[in-house]
Amino acid sequence: MTAQVNPSLAACPGCLVVPRDAADDTPTTARLALSLPGIHCQACITTVEKGLNSVPGVISARVNLTLKRALIEADPNIHATDLIPVLTDLGFEAHELDLGVLTATQTDKSGRDLLMRLAVAGFASMNVMLLSVSVWAGASDATRDMFHWISAAITLPAIAFSAQPFFKHAWTALRVRRLNMDVPIVLALVLALVTSLWETSLSGEHAYFDAALTLTFFLLAGRYLDFRTRAVARSAAEELAALEVPRTILLRDGVEAEVAVGDLSIGDLILVRPGGRMPVDGEVVFGQSELDRSLLTGETLPVFAGQGTVISAGEVNLTGPLTIRATAVGKDTSLHRMGDLVSIAESGRSRYTSLADNAAKLYAPGVHILSALSFAGWYLYTWDLRTALNIAAAVLIITCPCALGLAVPAVTTAASGRLFRKGMLIKDATALERLAQVDTVVFDKTGTLTAGTPQLTNLKDFSQADLELALALAEASAHPLSRSLAQAARDAGVSAAEITDIREVPGFGTEAQYQDTRVRLGRAAWVDAPSNACTTAWLDAGDGAAPRGFEFTDALRPGAAEAVQGLLDAGKHVFLLSGDSSEAVEGVATRLGIADWEAEALPEDKVDLIKTLSEQGQKVLMVGDGLNDTAALTAAHVSISPASALDAARVASDIVLLGQDLTPIAEACDVAQRATKRIRENFQLATLYNVIAVPLAVAGLATPLIAALAMSTSSITVSLNALRLR
Repeated sequence: MTAQVNPSLAACPGCLVVPRDAADDTPTTARLALSLPGIHCQACITTVEKGLNSVPGVISARVNLTLKRALIEADPNIHATDLIPVLTDLGFEAHELDLGVLTATQTDKSGRDLLMRLAVAGFASMNVMLLSVSVWAGASDATRDMFHWISAAITLPAIAFSAQPFFKHAWTALRVRRLNMDVPIVLALVLALVTSLWETSLSGEHAYFDAALTLTFFLLAGRYLDFRTRAVARSAAEELAALEVPRTILLRDGVEAEVAVGDLSIGDLILVRPGGRMPVDGEVVFGQSELDRSLLTGETLPVFAGQGTVISAGEVNLTGPLTIRATAVGKDTSLHRMGDLVSIAESGRSRYTSLADNAAKLYAPGVHILSALSFAGWYLYTWDLRTALNIAAAVLIITCPCALGLAVPAVTTAASGRLFRKGMLIKDATALERLAQVDTVVFDKTGTLTAGTPQLTNLKDFSQADLELALALAEASAHPLSRSLAQAARDAGVSAAEITDIREVPGFGTEAQYQDTRVRLGRAAWVDAPSNACTTAWLDAGDGAAPRGFEFTDALRPGAAEAVQGLLDAGKHVFLLSGDSSEAVEGVATRLGIADWEAEALPEDKVDLIKTLSEQGQKVLMVGDGLNDTAALTAAHVSISPASALDAARVASDIVLLGQDLTPIAEACDVAQRATKRIRENFQLATLYNVIAVPLAVAGLATPLIAALAMSTSSITVSLNALRLR
C-alpha cells in the first residue's frame, strides 16, 4: 500500500491542523504509517525522524505535523511493532495506522486550486481595469473598440478558468431544481459577458468586462478566506477505522502467524504482546496482565486482566502476553461500532444551516425577480432589446453578492486570527456561529480537564531507604504508576537501591531480592495491603512492617479552574462526563466547582447525554480528547479538543486547543458571540448597499464604472467591519 503526503514545514503547534496549500508537495511513498498524538513542534519532528531513520532497515521516515503522522518507507521485514518501542524510548506515544483506510483522506488540494484561480482573476482584472481607464477617460470610436476587444480577449479565458467553482456549484443546484448563491453569480457573469460582447460588436459605449472580472476576484477571495478557516477535511469515522489494528498474531496449533485482522474469525486464538492493542473483542484464555482502557473509557487506572476477562478492541496490553479468543471481529467490534456512532453524528451536524445559507435562500430568487422585472419594464417602455438587456445586466452585476460573499469569511478569518493568537484554531467555517449559541458545556475528564498521567502526591511521607527501594523496583516496570514514581524519585535526587532477581509479575507488580529479603511493589492484594479509595501503588519492604502506599492523583491541566469559572460566570451550564471511576470524577468535579457530573460513562452513554440535552433545546459544547469522546464530539452542537488528542478526536472537533492552557475556552465563546454580531452587521451593510445601488441600476444610471466602484466599495466596507474583531 502507498500513500502520498507532504513533508511538514511547521515549526510551531499552530500548524497542527492548518491546510498547507502553499507547502512543498513532493510526494513520499510510505509502507507504514504511525499516529503520533504527542508531537507539537519542529523539535519533535526532528527527534522522531532521526530516531526512525536510525533503525536498520528503515529507508526513510517523514513526519507530517499537520496530521500528526509519520510515514515510513522500510524493508519488508520491518513492522510497526519494531518501530513503536523506538518512539516510546524517545518519549512519544505511537499507534499503527492502516494506510489502506487513510488513502481516502489525502490532503485537500482545493485551497491551492482556489488560490491559483484567485491569482488569475486578480491579474486579469488589473489589466482590464487599466484598459478601461482609457474608455472612462473619453476614448471613442475605433480606439474604444480596440480596448474593448483587447479586454474581451483577456476576460473570456480568465473567467472561463477562474469562475469554474461558481459554474459547477450553480449547475449542481439547478440540476436538482433549486437555487443557491452561485446561481445569480453565474447569471450575472454570463449576462455581463454576452452583453459586453454584443455591445463591443456594435461599437457600443458600455462593456462590463472589468466589472465581471472584479466580481469574480472578490467572490474568489471570499471563497479562499472561507477555505482558510477550515482544516483538512477528513472524516473522524475514517480516522477511527484507521486506528483499528491492521495485523495481528494468530495462534494455530501453537504456531504463531502474522495475519491481517480482516482474515480473523470468531473463535480464533490471538496473541497480544505487551504494548500491543487489542484487534478484536474477545475473552482472555491464557495469561495475566493489565489493560490500559483510557482511550476507550477514560479510566486512568490500569485494569487487571486474567483468564475470563472480557476485552474490547482498542485496549492496550501493558505488562504481560495475553492469549485472546475472539468473540467479535471486523464491523462487529466495539471500536467499529464507535465509528458507526461517529458517522451517524456527522450526518446530523451536516444539517446545520449557516447564516450565509439562510441569506442565500432569500437573496437568490429576489435578485432574479428584480433583474427580470427591470428587463421587462425597460423593454415595454423603450421597445429596445439592447437597452433592456444592458440594464438587466447592470442590475445583476450590482446586486451580485460580493459583499454577501465576504460577509461571513471576512469575519471568521478575523476571529480565527484573534483566537489563534490566544491558542485556539478554528477548523470549521460555521464553528463560530454554532459556538455563539452555546449555553451548556460538557467536559471530559482524563486528558482534558486533567493531564491524563498519574502524579505522585505523598513523596515526602517516605524515608530515604523506602524511596531508594521503590525506585529500584519501579525502574523495572513499564506500568504507568511505576514510571510516575520513578520520575518523581529521580527528580528528588533519589538513587536506586541495589536489588537482584528482579521479576515483573504481569497484572500484579514487580518483585526482587533485597538484602536476602523478598520485596514487592504493586497491587494491594498482592502485598496484603488494605484497599484504598485513591490510586495507590504499595511497597512491601520485607521488613515486617505494614506495606506503604504511594498515592497518585491526576493533575489538573493549566487553566482548567479558570476556564470552568469563566464559563459559569458567563451563565453557562457546566457538566463533567467521564468513563473514569466515581471517586476520581467526583474529586475533580469538587476541585473545579462543577455541580453536575457523571462517572463510568461508555461512549454510547456520552452520545446519549449529548442527544438528551440537545432534545431539551440546549446548545452543547463538548470538550474531549479520547476515542471514547469522538462520537460525543461529533454529536455536539460544537466541539473542542486539545492538540494532544488522538487523531480521531482532533479531526472530529470544530476547534483545536493548541496549547496546554484551557483558559481560552471561555474567551472563545465571547469572541464567537461578537463575531456572529459582526456577520449580521455585514449582512445589514450589504443590504444597505443594495438599497442605494439597486435603484440606480434599475433607473439605468449604473454605468460599468459605477458597477465596479459599487462592488469594490461594498466589499471593502464589509472587510473593514470584520477587522474590528482583531
